[in-house]
Amino acid sequence: MRLLLALAERIAIGTIDVELPDGTRRVFAGETDGPRVQLAIHRDRLARRFLMGGKLGFCEAYLDGDWSSPDVEALFRFFLVNTDALRAEMQGRLWYRFAQRLVHTFRPNSREGAKRNIARHYDLGNEFYRTWLDPTMTYSSAVFDRPTDDDLAAAQTRKYEAMARRLGLGERDEVLEIGCGWGGFAEFAGMRGARVTAITISRAQWEFARERMAKAGLAERVDVQLRDYRDVDQRFDKIASIEMFEAVGERWWPTFFHSLRENLKPGGRAGLQVITINHRDFLHYRRSMDYIQKYIFPGGMLPSPKALKRGLDAAGLRLRDWSSFGPDYARTLRTWNARFQAAWPRIEATGFDQRFKRMWEQYFHYCAAGFSVGTIDVAQIAVDRD
Repeated sequence: MRLLLALAERIAIGTIDVELPDGTRRVFAGETDGPRVQLAIHRDRLARRFLMGGKLGFCEAYLDGDWSSPDVEALFRFFLVNTDALRAEMQGRLWYRFAQRLVHTFRPNSREGAKRNIARHYDLGNEFYRTWLDPTMTYSSAVFDRPTDDDLAAAQTRKYEAMARRLGLGERDEVLEIGCGWGGFAEFAGMRGARVTAITISRAQWEFARERMAKAGLAERVDVQLRDYRDVDQRFDKIASIEMFEAVGERWWPTFFHSLRENLKPGGRAGLQVITINHRDFLHYRRSMDYIQKYIFPGGMLPSPKALKRGLDAAGLRLRDWSSFGPDYARTLRTWNARFQAAWPRIEATGFDQRFKRMWEQYFHYCAAGFSVGTIDVAQIAVDRD
């Protein structure tokens, strides 16, 4: 604990008020004004877990109730703005990073591996997601119209509209959607006259989306298939993929980009919504494993904008448009968390425990902080095949 408190003396920005397990308090302030946050340490072992495991060790300590804060997102933002002062400690010990990286390596996104990884997250049950997602059942960043906008369903529809504009979606277009989720965009495109082939490798999502299209009267226009993107052998006018690329895995990025090109007709266009990580952090991130990769999206990997553009260029896809809206994702995550907290009594009644609750709420806070500070971002992009 003395070592941990000594590290706190290096804080450069803002102020942190620390309550120790024995009830004593210490306040540490940087030379530059910034956020003021609170951290209550409930068990001494937090110090060891942070010193050994860095950010991941700190997050795992939260799962076990070793610390708390009245504003967890603000605490994560505080650590992010102080990354330069604490960079080595935030990364954890080399042996710890190596061990965690091995875990990540053994979760490859091969065809069978991808099914297992996706099932761990998306096959928690459609009812679980229904309790806290908005009525569109959309699990990706919304696009808000104004600061006071609080209608999540309308903001999700606005995101679909933005994607349709970016694609130049026409009434008679044949569209492939890679990673269709519960069918929100497929339904949107089908209702506007497009013929859609929507694919997913989540059986729970596939069943839900098929039923959704039948209820909407779109069963003849929207074909929902349980299929891996690597098994598609057909050409389309347009391809859409909304926050699926993050689950591809770096090893398969060239395969994904090649599939985009091969499945587009000459002159066709693809629209992607992708979460990115800034390039400076990407160089370390790709050699380790973070909290999201270990507990939320196994096998996942975010690209940096530079890596994403390089992969598109290598596949012969021409970048047409790029529009970022990270702050909207922070807002989406805060809304999801509020809905998740309100729904928790119903979720808990189905058998999920308090550790599961902390795992998900920390995911919302952790990511919202990243989007707020700018270490991660989200963009809609359009690319053309010549």
